Amino acid sequence: MFEASGGDWSEIADSIAEAAALGEERIVVNMGPQHPSTHGVLRLMLEIDGETVREARCGIGYLHTGIEKNMEFRTWTQGVTFCTRMDYLAPLFQESAYCMGVEKILGITDDVPERAQVIRVLMMELNRVSSHLVCLGTGGNEMGATTVMTLGFTAREEILRILEAVSGLRMNHAYVRPGGVAQDVPDTLDAQVRDALPRIRGYLGQLGDLMLANPIFKARLVGVGHLSLAGCMALGVTGPVLRSAGLPYDVRKAAPYGGYETYDFDVPTSTDADCYSRVVLRIEECYQSLRIVEQCLERLSASTGAPVMVADKKIAWPAQLAIGSDGQGNSLDHIREIMGTSMEALIHHFKLVTEGFRVPVGQSWTTVEHPRGELGVHLVSDGGTRPYRAHFRDPSFNNLQAVAAMCEGGQVADVVVAVASLDPVLGGVDR
Repeated sequence: MFEASGGDWSEIADSIAEAAALGEERIVVNMGPQHPSTHGVLRLMLEIDGETVREARCGIGYLHTGIEKNMEFRTWTQGVTFCTRMDYLAPLFQESAYCMGVEKILGITDDVPERAQVIRVLMMELNRVSSHLVCLGTGGNEMGATTVMTLGFTAREEILRILEAVSGLRMNHAYVRPGGVAQDVPDTLDAQVRDALPRIRGYLGQLGDLMLANPIFKARLVGVGHLSLAGCMALGVTGPVLRSAGLPYDVRKAAPYGGYETYDFDVPTSTDADCYSRVVLRIEECYQSLRIVEQCLERLSASTGAPVMVADKKIAWPAQLAIGSDGQGNSLDHIREIMGTSMEALIHHFKLVTEGFRVPVGQSWTTVEHPRGELGVHLVSDGGTRPYRAHFRDPSFNNLQAVAAMCEGGQVADVVVAVASLDPVLGGVDR
């Protein structure tokens, strides 16, 4: 008996005839795009034989953001507000990589103030921890361990409070700008971060205790979702999945940016190449990121009052920001100056905000170590105030190629674990 619903009948009839000729009973199951275990609107087409997955394919494109095309119709600075929304769990990495690319074409990479670079590193490393906490929390919840999720999200909340104190927003910050950052960190940041760090470490310790020696957890993860180093290299897989196969490739070490060569941290690796080793690596990466955060705090306390934006007023946008009674915006002093004392300043401000600055003809390729792997940004300028082309190599997109290699031959339940170990975020895939 064959039952079919939807689709082209001739294709269904052909598949039925093929299955009948082989004498096999094939079932094709759609897992997603509305499925709690697919980390967003990912569609997995699974051909199963009993509980065994014979074929696994990814179906993407259900998010339809069109961010890269939209950026061609906005100024270079406005582009930040678009790319920050791609991978919505790691927005500060897209912002930083994009702005570094713009700065490279402008030729001002060395002009970005040291304090701005330190703030970028601080924000990215805090963001890396918060992203990994979501990965660990949701992965645990998908296997029935709700406590893992509540712990992970409680710890993440500590970091989101810090990001909000600095940028005004918990997510989609648009805080990193070409030439530096939108504004300096608040005076209370050092105390706030130092107060939160012991609690975050405590939550990480609890997560490790809950997961790493748990016999049920290990039974679900050890030896599951195996992807060898050769497979990672062939598929262009990067990040924790690549490092779990034994290659210590980290852009922060291989091609340092933002001063990462001056920070003391390690790149954890494993040779087990399974889902369990990726959990261990992500927890260890969180501890390494917190090491970098502490180093950033030391540097920030030693450079209080230093500039956080390039001195060139033709690029430095927006002007001095402040948090007032009406929220975050231009400081009252700046508004008084441009509205009351200097017509030239008002004209310049108007032109810079509405039209934007011009970027010389050229192109740049910039990469950063994103929580999910290597994030690349290719920018092309035709000499105008808007990008001619902006294209991102999002790690989630490339890493999803590994789904078939990790899932075929395994059990249906292992598909959930394998996808969780890849940690894809569909905002970055369907950018």
